[in-house]
Amino acid sequence: MRPASLSFRSRLAAVRDSLLLCRGCLGPVGAGAEAGLCARCWAGLRPLPEERCGRCALVHGDGGCPEAVAWELGDALWDYHGGRPPLGALLLPGIKQGETGWRAALLRRLAQAPLPAWAEEVDRVTAAPSALPRRLLRGFDLGAEVGGRVADRLGRPFEPLLAKAWFSGRQASRSESARRRLPRKAITLRPGAAAEGTVLLVDDVWTTGTTLLRCAQALLEGGAAEVRVLTLFRAM
Repeated sequence: MRPASLSFRSRLAAVRDSLLLCRGCLGPVGAGAEAGLCARCWAGLRPLPEERCGRCALVHGDGGCPEAVAWELGDALWDYHGGRPPLGALLLPGIKQGETGWRAALLRRLAQAPLPAWAEEVDRVTAAPSALPRRLLRGFDLGAEVGGRVADRLGRPFEPLLAKAWFSGRQASRSESARRRLPRKAITLRPGAAAEGTVLLVDDVWTTGTTLLRCAQALLEGGAAEVRVLTLFRAM
């Protein structure tokens, strides 16, 4: 192809990018855009503060961790409210409503994100479960997809060890106090599943931590020697 033609195509692409608006910030998408979001929005995938707690991934005082957890090691890759607009709060609801482009782009970034060093020490990976009707309605299980990719990176098996009761409802639609009242029976070990050794529990977002707590309790009661937690996002 002649250089003049290449120049024309590049100018045409620049004009197109200047006219299209980012679906996040509503500014011009510009170079580096992906799945309708500009590079500035994707830069909102921000790591958590370095001074965060190694158990609850929050920043708190010098005393012991105040959060109710059933693990010694827990972390998240990105700040849920990082960026303008807050990218995690934009991406996850959109993905769960069918934004396949955002889902694919986020999973590609997961493949490159640094994982905590202690993740290399686990024996198997599992994910916080979603109720079967919701999985069927969406046609995918984001937590399981994240868990599978993390397991591939670690060279460990991914095993769907947990089940969520149909009656438990969506945590995201509840108030914080209602989320913290999630009953223990809402999440159980799958029939025939064996939770052995050190299990890495993976989920998409960590808010109150009650779902993760119920998952960890079920794994420990089912025979896991230790549970560690890793999520894509942490609500700070």
